[in-house]
Amino acid sequence: MVGQAHLTAPGAALRRLAESGRLGSSILWGPPGTGKTSLARIVAEAAGYEMEGISAVSAGVREVREALERSRQRLAERGVRTALFIDEVHRFNKSQQDLLLPASETGAIVLIGATTENPFFEVNAALMSRCTLWRLTALRDEDLEELCRRGAVLRGVKLGEGVASALAITAEGDARAALTTLDTAVVLAQGESEGEGEGDGEVVVTREHVTLARDGRLVHQSRDTHYDQISAFIKSVRGSDPDAALYWMVALLEAGESARFVARRLVILASEDIGVADSSALVLAQAAAQAVEFVGLPEARLTLAHATLALALAPKSNSATRALAAAQRALREGGSTDVPASLRDAHYRGAASLGHGLGYQYPHDAPSGWVDQQYLPDALNGLTLYEPTVHGDEGTLVREWRRRQSTGGNAPAPPTGDPVDSSDPDASGSPVE
Repeated sequence: MVGQAHLTAPGAALRRLAESGRLGSSILWGPPGTGKTSLARIVAEAAGYEMEGISAVSAGVREVREALERSRQRLAERGVRTALFIDEVHRFNKSQQDLLLPASETGAIVLIGATTENPFFEVNAALMSRCTLWRLTALRDEDLEELCRRGAVLRGVKLGEGVASALAITAEGDARAALTTLDTAVVLAQGESEGEGEGDGEVVVTREHVTLARDGRLVHQSRDTHYDQISAFIKSVRGSDPDAALYWMVALLEAGESARFVARRLVILASEDIGVADSSALVLAQAAAQAVEFVGLPEARLTLAHATLALALAPKSNSATRALAAAQRALREGGSTDVPASLRDAHYRGAASLGHGLGYQYPHDAPSGWVDQQYLPDALNGLTLYEPTVHGDEGTLVREWRRRQSTGGNAPAPPTGDPVDSSDPDASGSPVE
């Protein structure tokens, strides 16, 4: 198994369960092409189980019943337990998922479900409670390179210089995508070899074959160049240089980078570098990412150019990034998680006798919609994590927030459109204290 070392390395929990021969029902959750099916097969074999697989996309209740019956017969006749693998388990409806509950509880089967969707939302809660969730991650470039080298050996070809790296970089963590491109490149290399009368010679896959296998898009990046160009793209948007941002975006796409990867970077950047200064930036970036999936290249370049230019021109604030880091630091350095009594859940019988919810002031009952009360634990009362800027919408939002704090929420808000008082220190352009 290439990749997923947190599950498969010696001593890893899932590997230890497989080696002990005592598997439990599991859900494998991860992006496409991360090895969910392969991992299920390897784990079942290592544990001594017979694997039987069905797809939730095409299987109905009848297929599930038949698979369960075969599993019971196998256990009764040969004493062999079955690992029932269900691909895309989130596609099962409730009645289909409910069929699996009794069998998994009695031990007739060990269920191994695979899904690309968040199982907490898409999988029956009763079924989830009986399964261990194992999270798979996108493969690293090093893993994909190793996978492609192994694939080349199995296909009886040799990879030219930089080919494994090119396949890995353009696959975006998806092993299936890397091997699909490799298969196409191998066919092209074999056809070229036969055309040159070298049918019995060694077939070498070159970077040019990989380029042709990817719709003719250039693949000229080394790994260093790949990450350098990504860095330049992000820093150009962050630095509000639309020309440079657009240039590096095109360079990435021309080098064979996936449109999905560029869109994902823009979604991250919208919160990391623009944030509260223009919260609509995240909506725009997410819409662009969805459009990329819907339209695809080459037309999706227009969408990416639109989003790149808009985010480069947007006001910038990293207050969300800094506040998140500060909150994590405060929690890890001994921060309290003791919820003040007034904020505790008071909806169940007996909560009032414990003092839960007593003294809580409902902000919507106040004319201003804000009341002065404590929300942090006692040990952290007064802690400041959020340090706003005055850029874009954030400056306006913070000024109104400060006004409510200073007046207890009682003073009327200034009329919309009125000029900001020049004596207000928060209006001067200096950072808000």
